Amino acid sequence: MEYNTAIPIYLQVMTSIKRDIVTGRIQPGEKLPSVRDLAVQYSINPNTVSRVYRELEMEKVCFTRRGMGTFVTEDAEIVSQLRETMAQDLVGQFLEGIRGLGIPESEAARLLEKYGQQM
Repeated sequence: MEYNTAIPIYLQVMTSIKRDIVTGRIQPGEKLPSVRDLAVQYSINPNTVSRVYRELEMEKVCFTRRGMGTFVTEDAEIVSQLRETMAQDLVGQFLEGIRGLGIPESEAARLLEKYGQQM
């Protein structure tokens, strides 16, 4: 993974894990890699992984079973809310960029439809 130096690494790793959860690459209830394994996978410090897991737990995206590891939430509503939040963030970024180009939102909708059909 290539990191953006303007964004803390732990946030980028969190976003990657969340994306894997909402897309189904990581299933509800699935065990996440150990701190050491994830540190190797992302080429980051194990302390950073610990922070990632701690933050994900605070957001109720995952939970830890002492001695067993960290698992993805089984609550479908939390996963659904996570998907909605991530989509809102992407739409917000898109609209911010469109407005920066001086394109009205009505034109942005037309562009989305046009280029969405091409992809």
